[in-house]
Amino acid sequence: MAELAIAEKAEAFVDYLAAQERKGLLRFLTCGSVDDGKSTLIGRLLYDTKLIFEDQLAALERDSRRHGTTGEDIDLALLVDGLEAEREQGITIDVAYRFFTTDKRKFIVADTPGHEQYTRNMATGASTADVAVLLVDARHGVAVQTRRHAFIASLLGIRHAVLAVNKIDLVDFDQDRFEEIRADFECFAEGLKFDTLVSIPLSARYGHNVLGRSDSMPWYEGPTLVEHLETVQIEDRVGDQPFRMPVQWVNRPDLNFRGFSGTIASGAVHVGDSVASAVSGRTSTVARIVTMDGDLPEAGAGDAVTLTLADEIDVSRGDLLAAADARPDVADQFSAHLVWMSDVPLFPGRPYLIKIGAKSITASVTEIKHKIDVNSFEQLAAKELHLNEIGVVNVSLSAPVAFDPYERNRDTGAFIIIDRQTNATVGAGMIDFALRRATNIHWQALDVDKASRSALKGQKPAILWFTGLSGAGKSTVANLVEKRLHAMGRHTYVLDGDNVRHGLNRDLGFTDADRVENIRRVAEAAKLFVDAGLIVLVSFISPFRAERRMARDLVGADEFLEVFVDTPIDVCRTRDPKGLYAKADAGQIKNFTGVDSAYETPEHAEIRLDTVAATPEQMADEVIAELRTRGLIEV
Repeated sequence: MAELAIAEKAEAFVDYLAAQERKGLLRFLTCGSVDDGKSTLIGRLLYDTKLIFEDQLAALERDSRRHGTTGEDIDLALLVDGLEAEREQGITIDVAYRFFTTDKRKFIVADTPGHEQYTRNMATGASTADVAVLLVDARHGVAVQTRRHAFIASLLGIRHAVLAVNKIDLVDFDQDRFEEIRADFECFAEGLKFDTLVSIPLSARYGHNVLGRSDSMPWYEGPTLVEHLETVQIEDRVGDQPFRMPVQWVNRPDLNFRGFSGTIASGAVHVGDSVASAVSGRTSTVARIVTMDGDLPEAGAGDAVTLTLADEIDVSRGDLLAAADARPDVADQFSAHLVWMSDVPLFPGRPYLIKIGAKSITASVTEIKHKIDVNSFEQLAAKELHLNEIGVVNVSLSAPVAFDPYERNRDTGAFIIIDRQTNATVGAGMIDFALRRATNIHWQALDVDKASRSALKGQKPAILWFTGLSGAGKSTVANLVEKRLHAMGRHTYVLDGDNVRHGLNRDLGFTDADRVENIRRVAEAAKLFVDAGLIVLVSFISPFRAERRMARDLVGADEFLEVFVDTPIDVCRTRDPKGLYAKADAGQIKNFTGVDSAYETPEHAEIRLDTVAATPEQMADEVIAELRTRGLIEV
């Protein structure tokens, strides 16, 4: 009998585990304005679903006495606010993920910050969520940050939202106040793309309408928060899409095996399926689906696999394998929605790195079509994007990439923007559509190339990029260097900052955005002079390292020399040949480099000229000597 009882218990336990595995998984996030109770709500969910161990509860009681904000009660927010800075300030900074389960469903919840400074963290949590729970303090109503988070959630593809009117106990469970907040938010949300929007009055601190119903609100007849989360219908957006797999690694352990490893982003793949390398268009069939547990006949979205192909086609890390009969877009330009996440503004024309799937590539925003007012959805003109602003932009890439519109596939339609200097993530984007006109523009083959033009002139072309503060002596030295080169019979041209602003760049001002565009145009013009076989001397303040690096990257490594005309600003002030510093100090000139606009000193200039220790003639000789040393002119 005892053995039979044990067997029955074992069978019941196995059945229980099987039932747990069959339960669906829902990912949701809590968001909204700061101090609206997001962390407390998650703590309440964990507490009421009995997923807190006794030692955790004891630690929570101790921490509540030290950091809590709920008097003698346990502060449930401390379950997810784990950073010391979060506890000291009573706010969420980082994204915290927690797991809990009920009889009907498993859940992963992301607790995201409400503070405006950490909006980028909220976007991170929203990128994988199916449902957004937007908390609102019943005392204060819908805040600007509530609207911003709702807009970002919609933009990131979340189609189900819950308006959780929290702290309803602090307004005496007032139905009229709840209805007022609900009407306000629903009016705002008409412009969003939510398929469902459910409003629930609750108190996270005391558990009203969280897991169980509240006797204090007999007027509310809708579901509790957990009841709604257990029953909301989430469509399978990745399983129903065509097959896509970004290649993360070319697996080549020996000469007899060559596979392509990655995690399937959408759809399914079977042995024998025809697949294509999206960018090159080359096709083959799947020979094997290899995993650590052996070969599979098929695999689906979320599976990490290695595919071997029947044919030897060129596939590299960053490429996208796709169903041959349902291929993604391939283009080097696209339109996208962009959430800017950096304190340093986005300037059109500035080069960045963009990461799409496993592919990293140089790119720039060529145009900001408009930015979006998150309160009214009004489209506002903009030359730059600042922290937490959202805009619609055109993006140009250095080479074609494969992608799907974000609305169809969140994995292959999303990208991040990375600052090339700091390697920090500064933006997150959602691709809207390819700019088809870009595919109609091709390079025209020319028989006379740079090498033949240079040979005719008997010289090696190059850019001498003179940079420094206003009044440093850039133009003076560049002029002397050109005179010496001209006397040697070299073919040259000078692009001077003041002269170019009378023609090519006459439409640009002196804001940071205009300065970026100023240098972008000049760099492209200098590249054309190099292609013509000339030695081009560029004399511009060019205050930002990013644009000087962009100019360097346009030509060969041995065709660009950065010449830092190093003059202390105090010396520049005493020279002040145009009286500009005096006007800038008096506030008559805005955005003046060195006064109220930054100058980023070169870190690795090929030539540094000390204008205090040498005369312009001596510095010109120094530049000529360096050109001889590098073989750009004959000794």
